Amino acid sequence: DLAIAGGSEALIVPGVMLAWQAMQTLASAPPEGAASAVRPFAADRSGFALGEGAAFLILESAERAAARGARSYARLAGWGSSCDASHLTKPDAAGQARALRAALRKADLSPEQVGYCNAHGTATRIGDPVECEALAQVWGDALGDLRVSSTKALHGHLLGAAGALEAVITVLALHRRALPPNMHVTQPDPACALNLVAVHDTAAPSLQAGISSSFAFGGGNAALAFTRA
Repeated sequence: DLAIAGGSEALIVPGVMLAWQAMQTLASAPPEGAASAVRPFAADRSGFALGEGAAFLILESAERAAARGARSYARLAGWGSSCDASHLTKPDAAGQARALRAALRKADLSPEQVGYCNAHGTATRIGDPVECEALAQVWGDALGDLRVSSTKALHGHLLGAAGALEAVITVLALHRRALPPNMHVTQPDPACALNLVAVHDTAAPSLQAGISSSFAFGGGNAALAFTRA
């Protein structure tokens, strides 16, 4: 009837920073300053910044929530996961697409019914185009109608807590019908033909469903589909 689900991460220590730096995944500071260093899906992206934080959700049956008068922010309608084990660090579009399709199938949603995707979007040179390819495989001709943003540009990559935080952001986007923007992009990557959420265009008055993606090293892929409560 009820579960508490989420994650927390506190990893900004010298050893962890050096390990990620050795993998050449951390963003370099642009001339404008470090605050705009993380640029998901931008042509000039250079990597991510590590972040710390925590996020948790109460997952509860609709009947139990109604009985105690709880406010429901959204409905967890579907979920999907896959493990393609294709490469330790290089993601695989087909594996990501399987997780996305599974979440949509479980939620009984067509791609056209989903108005927003909180993308994994780590702003790495390799990862972003692969995710764009996965979204194109699933949404096809409807990809232009899907509004997309990666909030890692704002909060960094929380690793073990990233999926939980981004799920909360997706839930609040549905609840408020206001989308988080994809920050710090002046020139999108031509290889990523996505409808990125702009700072000046975050309103989504007709938003009914959203999906949040999390893709890990080793080919572990997860997707959560939410609908308005």
